[in-house]
Amino acid sequence: MSGSEHRPAIAIVDDDQDMSETLSVLLSEGGFSPVVCSRIADFLALGDPPPIDLALIDLRLRGESGLELAIHIRERYPLPIVMLTGVGDEIDKIIGLETGADDYVTKPFNPRELVARIRAVLRRSGTGPGRVTAASDISIKFGDKHVDLKQRQLIDHNGDEIPLTNGEYRLLEYFLKNPDRVITRPELLQELGTDMERYVDRTIDVLILRLRRKIEAVPSKPVHLQTRRSQGYVFQLNGQ
Repeated sequence: MSGSEHRPAIAIVDDDQDMSETLSVLLSEGGFSPVVCSRIADFLALGDPPPIDLALIDLRLRGESGLELAIHIRERYPLPIVMLTGVGDEIDKIIGLETGADDYVTKPFNPRELVARIRAVLRRSGTGPGRVTAASDISIKFGDKHVDLKQRQLIDHNGDEIPLTNGEYRLLEYFLKNPDRVITRPELLQELGTDMERYVDRTIDVLILRLRRKIEAVPSKPVHLQTRRSQGYVFQLNGQ
């Protein structure tokens, strides 16, 4: 790696000193610039907005909640989030996804897999190595909204941005680029880079529910993002 190449800054929010040191070395060797935060206060002290490209947050901090920090970040910044936990419980994973986390890695983890998944989240967020910049000013319209593929923004009929998490945006963009085609849950999970071995149904359900709340006039009666029973989902640009 050349000295002038950008090294994405990764905030490691973990109160386990040994784990933080291990992650710091791992990320540094993987081409990132680690920023260790042993407490939530350390992360908040980084600034507003924090000068980082991704937050790697331990779900269970002593006396604090990694989920609360994830919610704080998601409400304020378009910052990718990867949750880290030693529990591996399905409920924890779903809660993490509902806060807007972009991926979820369980301890103990494979070092190469963790680095690969962080790179994938950064790439999909448009902030990391391998960023695709050839989309130019293309936009895709559906109903009274449109998505600006260059700015990665969902715009309503008034020209105002509708905030999306990175995961929500990636899901919406994939649907928009594959309209009128039934897309299965496994295909969606593969596109999102999420572990397909467990939680398939619930993971997608959470993201679909959140996305419908933002793009549908009546989320319980979707006209764009429709379910095809026992098959998957289909996205209709015009909506019928």
